[in-house]
Amino acid sequence: MRFLPCSLSSFLVELSTLDDTLALFSTLQATPLMGVEEIIPAARTLLVHFDPALTQATTLFTAIRQCEGQPQAARESRVISIPVHYTGEDLNEMAEYLGLSVESLIQRHTGALWQVAFCGFAPGFAYLVSREAGLHVPRRASPRTRIPAGSVGLAGEFSGIYPHASPGGWQLIGRTEETLFSLDRQPPALLQPGMQVQFIDAARSCVSVPVVKPQPMQQPASGSAVMAVLSPGLQTLYQDAGRAGQASMGISPSGALDQAAWRRANWLVGNPGHLPALEITAGGFSANILAPMVVALAGAPCPVMVTRADGQRYTASPETPLALETGDQLRLGSPATGVRSYLVRRGGWGIAPQLGSASRDTLAQVGPEPLQAGDTIYAGNTVPQSAVQPATIGLQPLPAPGETITLDIVPGPRCDWFSTEAFTQLTSQCWQVTPQSNRIGLRLQGDLPLARTDNRELPSEGTCTGAIQVPANGQPVLFLADHPLTGGYPVIGAVAHYHLDIAGQLPPGCQIRFRAIRPFTVVEEYEV
Repeated sequence: MRFLPCSLSSFLVELSTLDDTLALFSTLQATPLMGVEEIIPAARTLLVHFDPALTQATTLFTAIRQCEGQPQAARESRVISIPVHYTGEDLNEMAEYLGLSVESLIQRHTGALWQVAFCGFAPGFAYLVSREAGLHVPRRASPRTRIPAGSVGLAGEFSGIYPHASPGGWQLIGRTEETLFSLDRQPPALLQPGMQVQFIDAARSCVSVPVVKPQPMQQPASGSAVMAVLSPGLQTLYQDAGRAGQASMGISPSGALDQAAWRRANWLVGNPGHLPALEITAGGFSANILAPMVVALAGAPCPVMVTRADGQRYTASPETPLALETGDQLRLGSPATGVRSYLVRRGGWGIAPQLGSASRDTLAQVGPEPLQAGDTIYAGNTVPQSAVQPATIGLQPLPAPGETITLDIVPGPRCDWFSTEAFTQLTSQCWQVTPQSNRIGLRLQGDLPLARTDNRELPSEGTCTGAIQVPANGQPVLFLADHPLTGGYPVIGAVAHYHLDIAGQLPPGCQIRFRAIRPFTVVEEYEV
């Protein structure tokens, strides 16, 4: 057992086998530790998120070490039958690799019970394991850019089913028509940790597989129409604090990228701090006002322009309450600094949450759809908790393209997969934010790519917001709120939580310098 730092509030517990990992995960679920907020299991690791105000990492190291060897908690015994058409593109190649006939490979896949070990990569994507099957194959050397939904694959010791069309590097042996993830079903994910799966050869079986009946989704919130969208700009999404605690379905928290700006916008109009805002990327948003309201804009300082019903125009300031009347037209220009602005209405917006949050997760495709021209926005009915507040002054300027910003990082958990020279390159050179960046992560470009000294295939493991993952090309990706729950590339460090808001405001062309705030330290079991 090793403890590897991930951030100021998370760490990995690394174990020798998947069985050890699942046993410890079950024990920690059965006997929760004080201060632990969420645990994300993976192939050989547990990612532990904790609240530093309630506990310390070293305290948890000692407690977790004492959990080792305790009996594994009883796991869910429900068996889900999934019919499969064994027509995958890699079926023949995998049979040859394993020294089996195609028929024998299918018999092994269908003749064994598979257990859901953990979920990750995408909502509803379950990593299935089976000792009985004995199917262990490598991932593809070159991942496919698009794998159809319902594809059944093999990778390493796992089998899995792609819930949605996505890129992927698994070996495809079949497909299923079963829906793996749907918000029309409660719970949305068909497969969850602890369940068992029985694959059925659809071409040979006459067994009738019962359909899991969906339950109706929550209906959209009612309310009066207050705004008609003329243009959403580059991207306008509903965002709030996000949906923590959905790791069992493979869903990351998401939420507003600049949490301070989102909360500040609500404070300006007297709202409770948790109400959703419109997160507007790079300005360009415009709308007709259908009812009187008070709004505020915080974050990236877009020019605010209002045209009244009589044609008169005036400019308003961000970071201050703004009264709008029926017939007004609101237009936002492009911000000179920062990227994301947060627009709120006193009383809130009338939007129904999904899985406990109104945030749009752009990777998981969960949450209210992005706004489009012609959409109508409705009034919320939350009672404000205070009067509107005066304009915010003295805010730290946000970065502009071409400027350099320094972000503090915590080294780990896979620094030992890189040379000392590579880590020096990470912290000594500037990294440019490329235009390919989005809410999932900032794609960075540096003159000196980061070379690995350990070129093994990394078993999938949990990743935190702010993680700096290094793919094969050596150019890092800084994960933001919509990042995948698990990843297969080594993480060399993570941005400190107090710099995540500014990371979410970095425009393309901005330069980043990373500053390590402590050395990389691995804690072995015997050191605890």
